[in-house]
Amino acid sequence: MNYSLPTVTLVLVACLAQAAPPRTPKADHPVLGSWTFVVPGTSCEETYHVRPNGTTLVTSAEEVTESVYEIDDTAGPKGLYKMTDEIVKGNGRKDCSGHVTETGQKSTNYIRFDPSGNVMIMCRDETMKACFGPLRRVRGQAT
Repeated sequence: MNYSLPTVTLVLVACLAQAAPPRTPKADHPVLGSWTFVVPGTSCEETYHVRPNGTTLVTSAEEVTESVYEIDDTAGPKGLYKMTDEIVKGNGRKDCSGHVTETGQKSTNYIRFDPSGNVMIMCRDETMKACFGPLRRVRGQAT
């Protein structure tokens, strides 16, 4: 098979783009650390470990996922931090809602912290009409 130079170049660029590490957050970013969320009406708890290397580890019921994320260094005019996330690994088990999160799933959320920095909510957009939380900071756990 003969491949043209533009085709080979496109394939190499696509592979390199996928291999690029996430942009890490600033060292003192308020999102860093471990956070828990108890699903309303249940005893099911989700734990989010937001690591300084730009990755997360999330447990929800039997599901465990890992993702890469990027988050704004500073809050926007409405006090929200824009965060993008892509699931890169999962164990294929069900989460607190009974679903399995698919690898490759991408999302954008907007995060607001309370004044203490120990409670946050996540919203689908800046209108704050579709949010979940509160997520509470877990003290004493390494990320």
